[in-house]
Order: sequence, then structure tokens, then C-alpha cells
Amino acid sequence: MIAKRVIPCLDVHGGQVTRGVQFGRAEAGELRNVGDPVELALRYNEQGADEMVFFDITASAHGRATMVDVIERAADQCFMPLTVGGGLRTVEDMYTMLRAGADKISINSSALANPDLIRAGAEKYGSQCIVVSIDAKKVGPEHWEVYSHGGRKPTGLDALEWAQRAVSLGAGEIVLNSIDADGTKAGFDLVITRRMSESVSVPVVASGGAGTLQHMAEVLLEGKADAVLAASIFHFGEYTVGDVKNFLATKGIPVRMI
Repeated sequence: MIAKRVIPCLDVHGGQVTRGVQFGRAEAGELRNVGDPVELALRYNEQGADEMVFFDITASAHGRATMVDVIERAADQCFMPLTVGGGLRTVEDMYTMLRAGADKISINSSALANPDLIRAGAEKYGSQCIVVSIDAKKVGPEHWEVYSHGGRKPTGLDALEWAQRAVSLGAGEIVLNSIDADGTKAGFDLVITRRMSESVSVPVVASGGAGTLQHMAEVLLEGKADAVLAASIFHFGEYTVGDVKNFLATKGIPVRMI
């Protein structure tokens, strides 16, 4: 069996890692400062993280330069694959981050605004480099809508249909963020995760809601996710990556141990 991945996520704002709840906004003072992104990346690298995700939530020209520096420093010292997202709107933006040391590029609102960006990125750098991140909110029975702009703007798109289209355009992986569960530590949305995992042919990374080790096991087993992404429980020292992997192993879930 293919090992399930455990992926810490760093939201970077102004060169520092921050954390909010249900897509809290920097401009509204809803973010809590966590620390230096490279120091945290090194910590997770040593703990045996399978990958590291950096999201630039500044999404400005100055923020982009800061993010390039973060990725260059992290790539120089870490040996796990690095994924970068946030404000990447062109193939040239992707190249800037890949050249800095990123292994994968994550796109969200830019893919919604220009779906052809998925195809262009996949053709230029390979599908394995292109991750489409989907922010989904439950809007009715059995219906999840895609939101853009950091989970603030409804698009009218069905989350499952958008995931299938993204894959058909060349996305090599989907990150499913549950807006309802984000930062609540109340558990992942198992239903939409399972539906999406069953409806696309590429790996699905579950994001939003991790609060306990059991939550992570549930989304990998019941939700059929290929990987689990979390932030708060790692940043604030509640669990290490090793704690998660040891627990998953006791549940019979294959993981890559150090």
C-alpha cells in the first residue's frame, strides 16, 4: 500500500507564520503570530514530515519577494518536498517559486479565474508540480460550493465538479479545504472528502479541522484521503508529526517512519 502523508502547513504573512480560524483575515486582526517559517519548517523536517506547504497570504509584490527568500532558505536546509501557494497567477510566477526551490505549486483563486493556467502549468512543468487547492463550504444537503479569495467569495461552482475539471486540465493533486471546519479542531468534513477522493483519479489532501489524532485517522480511513494537512496542532505543540505517524501506524494506516 502507498504510505499516507502527513503535511504541516504554514500560512505566511509578512514573513511570519500566522494562524486564524475559519479563514480569519490579516486585515481584520484575526491572525495569531506563530513564528519564523524556516525555523518551523526545519522542526517539521526533523520530525519526519512527508511534505511542507507554504501559503503566502500576503499576496503582494513585497510579500512575493519575502516568500521567495523563505523558500530559498527552507529548500537549502530541508529535505522534504515543498509546496508553495498564494497569489501565483502566471506560469512565470510558478517558475519563480520552482526556481527558488519549491517542488510543487498550489493554485486556487487564480485557477478559478483562469482554468487554462492549470493546463499551461502542467504542460510546462508536469502535472506532478500542479496542485489545485479547493476551498469548499457546505451550502445545502449533499452540496458543497467552491469559494475563492481566501474563502470569502462564492463562485457558484460545485466542489466535486470543479475538482474533476481541474484534474482533466492537468492537476496532479487536489487539496480540499473545508471552510466550515478550518481551525475549529472539531474534525474534518469526512463526507465531502470521501466524495472527492472517490471522484478524481489523483491524490486528495484533506485540510481543515484537525484537532486530535483520531481526526487524522478518520479522514484517511473513512474520508479515503491520501494525505492529511494540519497547522494549529503542530504549531502550538499539541502533537508532533511523529505522534501522528505513530498513532496512524497503530490503526493499520501505512506511513513513512523516520
